[in-house]
Amino acid sequence: MSIIPTAEPVRANSPYRSYVYAYPHKSAYRPFAERPALTDLWRHEDVSALSLYAHIPFCEMRCGFCNLFTRSTPPAEQVTAYLNAFERQAATVAACLPEGAAFARAALGGGTPTYLTPEELARVYDTLEAAFRVDLTRIPVSVETSPATATPDRLQVLDARGTTRISMGVQSFVDSEAHAAGRPQKRAEVDRALADIREHARADLNVDLIYGIDRQTPRTWEYSLDTALSWEPEEIYLYPLYVRPLTGLGRRARAWDDHRLSLYRQGRDHLRERGYEQVSMRMFRRADAPERAGSGAGGGAVPDHCCQTDGMVGLGCGARSYTGSTHYSFDYAVGVGRVRSIIADYVGRDAAEFAHAEVGFVLDSGERRRRHVLQSLLRAEGLVVADYATRFGTHPVADFPAEFAALAERGWLEPGSGPGAGSGPAEGPGLLRLTEEGLAHSDSVGPDFFSDRVNRLTAEYEAS
Repeated sequence: MSIIPTAEPVRANSPYRSYVYAYPHKSAYRPFAERPALTDLWRHEDVSALSLYAHIPFCEMRCGFCNLFTRSTPPAEQVTAYLNAFERQAATVAACLPEGAAFARAALGGGTPTYLTPEELARVYDTLEAAFRVDLTRIPVSVETSPATATPDRLQVLDARGTTRISMGVQSFVDSEAHAAGRPQKRAEVDRALADIREHARADLNVDLIYGIDRQTPRTWEYSLDTALSWEPEEIYLYPLYVRPLTGLGRRARAWDDHRLSLYRQGRDHLRERGYEQVSMRMFRRADAPERAGSGAGGGAVPDHCCQTDGMVGLGCGARSYTGSTHYSFDYAVGVGRVRSIIADYVGRDAAEFAHAEVGFVLDSGERRRRHVLQSLLRAEGLVVADYATRFGTHPVADFPAEFAALAERGWLEPGSGPGAGSGPAEGPGLLRLTEEGLAHSDSVGPDFFSDRVNRLTAEYEAS
């Protein structure tokens, strides 16, 4: 799930400046002057614990809050052509990886992967397993779905192929709120989909909810929270709405910020009081839910995956891939016309054209440090200083003194985590962790660590 940035300028002290789910965002990517070969990008990488991502850019509708790369209700022949191109890309990319590449986890996202028919879903699994020689029943696999497409026949495919997590964006269990957020769904359809997931799949269930919707109140927010809890999902994600409500809250930006922050705190406390542990600002996991310790339905040991250091192989025209120093993808767009053009270009490619990276971002040492900080600090568990020092030979506070000083001054770092605790690799606290209030302001903390280069490229993209 993702969200459109606000159409108006964001206040500098707003708690909702930018949702940092990856650094840098694809809006900072640019065409490479000389397209690097994938074999060169991956040649010296540690490929022992990769992540595999398959992007399906189709949905039954386009939600008003979504900025994902997707198109709604494509013609059937385009879906077939897309899967043909997906197979060609998979075979080419697999051949470009060093020998011994292994995968620690996989995900199908989009778009809505379950927009595909059951036969097409099975084909995606077959393509991934054949090209990368991976048994997807032996690693954690997450799949995105929607109320309209979480049908028994599709869910049975996911279950048979060992899917360990199914995520569904409900947003609100109040129809009028869902419609106000640009998602014209019916409550009965949501209930049917959740019942089918619980009946036909053994996977963990994740439910996405949104707060800050037009005319949403603490009472209706609690109703959505309690309704979600009645299904005992293993995970719940709470997302702030990042667009001005469709009919307006009748408030100025500061009041809307305060409203969202109040609903966030209500949701956070409500879930924690009912046995959920907070993993990040958005993610909450049921404390008694069994941990997926690196294995799927088939069991067997798989390598541990570390999101700060391990790479990702992305397939599909909206997927991104990560090596240690280069992030790459295809062109990025949100507008319908440009999305359709990019999909048309993708399906028309022959296998050889997938052997090079076209659009991306090269991370120097400073950018890699920023990424590591962001991917650690914005989680409740915090940043392990020793891991950072081992990787970079420095202390994070020494590398980002102004940023950490600002956090300490606001009271957003746990006691003992501030800049005064030491600046050498072997000095200072063993953990840099945000306070409860710091975590609540993750969407403000994250952008403070963006580089000038990333800020400039993103601003140029948004202005174009």
